[in-house]
Amino acid sequence: MKEDSRIKYFCLENNSGAAVARTKAMELANGEYMAFLDSDDIWPEEKLKKQLAFMKKHDVAFSCTAYEQIDENGKSLNKIIKTVPKADYNRVLLDCPVGNSTVMYNVEKMGKFEVPNIRKRNDDALWLRMLKKEKYIYGMKSVLMKYRIRQNSISSNKFKVIKYHWILYRNIEHLSIVRSVFHIAYWCVIKLLKIK
Repeated sequence: MKEDSRIKYFCLENNSGAAVARTKAMELANGEYMAFLDSDDIWPEEKLKKQLAFMKKHDVAFSCTAYEQIDENGKSLNKIIKTVPKADYNRVLLDCPVGNSTVMYNVEKMGKFEVPNIRKRNDDALWLRMLKKEKYIYGMKSVLMKYRIRQNSISSNKFKVIKYHWILYRNIEHLSIVRSVFHIAYWCVIKLLKIK
């Protein structure tokens, strides 16, 4: 903040969770583009510059990138999570190929959003909400984020997250019971096979 006056620090009075914090941050942010960075993830120095150039070159409003997994100490786990060239609502619903800290979007074209207030999967819920306004999110092959895997994070036990998938599919996206069960089963298979 001392080195760059554009950096602002805001602190919520209460710990209300990631969804509330993201909504507030989006409300307070200024500028034509918005990007997201969780506190334990890392951007390489050129991340924003490269992604902005990609978006302007291809005239896209909504983008994400590939990313690398690291451990709690910042050591590479030798696993790259690839994205797809472009994904629509149904593709993201099936197997979200979007890493939260890789996203950038054009605020002037898409506006600002309220993040659905669920403890987990609120990032997926946000992308689905945004894809109701912008048809596609476009993926860069470049690895422009390091995602930290923590042993005791909310998502470290994947199968405790199932209830949040159910809330997302049924309460937020209003999918049928059958379709919700299908998506949860599909996600479970991916995790069991360690595809992602």
